[in-house]
Amino acid sequence: MKKFNTQKIMKKNTSRRDFIRTTLLTGAGLGLANSLTSLYGDSNAPAGKRVGLIGLDTSHVTAVTNALNNPKEGVDWDGYKVVAAYPTAGSSDLPASINRLAGFTEALRKLGVEIVNSIDELLKKVDVVLLESVDGRRHLAEALPVLKAGKRMFIDKPIAASLADAMVIFNAAEKYNSPVFSSSSLRYNISGTKEVAEGKLGKVLGADSYGDCSIEPTHPDLFWYGIHGIELLYAIMGTGCKSVVRVHLDNTDMVVGTWQDERIGSYRGRRSGRGGMGITVFGEEGIETLNKSGGYEPLWVKVIEYFNTGIIPVSPAETLEIVAFMEAADESKLKGGTSVNLETIFQRARKKTKKIRY
Repeated sequence: MKKFNTQKIMKKNTSRRDFIRTTLLTGAGLGLANSLTSLYGDSNAPAGKRVGLIGLDTSHVTAVTNALNNPKEGVDWDGYKVVAAYPTAGSSDLPASINRLAGFTEALRKLGVEIVNSIDELLKKVDVVLLESVDGRRHLAEALPVLKAGKRMFIDKPIAASLADAMVIFNAAEKYNSPVFSSSSLRYNISGTKEVAEGKLGKVLGADSYGDCSIEPTHPDLFWYGIHGIELLYAIMGTGCKSVVRVHLDNTDMVVGTWQDERIGSYRGRRSGRGGMGITVFGEEGIETLNKSGGYEPLWVKVIEYFNTGIIPVSPAETLEIVAFMEAADESKLKGGTSVNLETIFQRARKKTKKIRY
């Protein structure tokens, strides 16, 4: 196994052009019934634009299929359409997976998407892949065949259920020269995030994000839903967090990160009261709270841009640090709220990657 070098990834220029060569497969379009075509648009797509789904246990699969295959007036997805999907077996210990798998699989079938029996079969029919399985523990095993096939892939949050698995995914992406992109939709669908990150308030001195934070016992606490608010925090703060402290109560989590340049970024996870997600940004030239959501489509825009160019919108270094931040928060909880250094988390994960074959 090729040794995973986090420092090497941190230095990579993720927009490098040697990542953008992908094998584009040609093949016959799916023979859909006329009634489905008239209702949901033509699910056939030109070679290079055929989208495949892995994991049908989340509402994201119907959302993206409806968006791409039946676009709103004036919305251009550049010809990309969902043409095939593999449900996966689901996760029997995760009700949010196993209890929803059959329903969403049938919903995709009614939308005119061909349901196939394996990832290998899927890869013969599509050019790009959306890995949507709700269970992050499955992502490494499901991602590896796609990477080996050289197909561009978006992995829905979380990229994996551990930092070690996330490291191996990016290491495999490098080995097989196959780009991979992962992000929460919140990075793109909170209005004003891009402008603030690009200097609307001057230099960002700190930020406090907040959001719903339900916990799923099969995943580290913040991986399940807290990742949304933490992704938003990183969209504003960027990389460079060196340590994390977490206060955990039944209804609230408070996670405070200290950045290397003496900035502070925090995340408040809520499990009671009225829902909502957003962030307050403290800049050199003002303070602003961003909390207006624009739905999923801003994320799909970024995914389509990435499919077209091979340029990864969020660097592997940033995605890995987000995962390390969440693991450090779990470690701090276990240690009664003491400070945890992110480098300690990275070192531990590097050791684990040596045992993972790909």
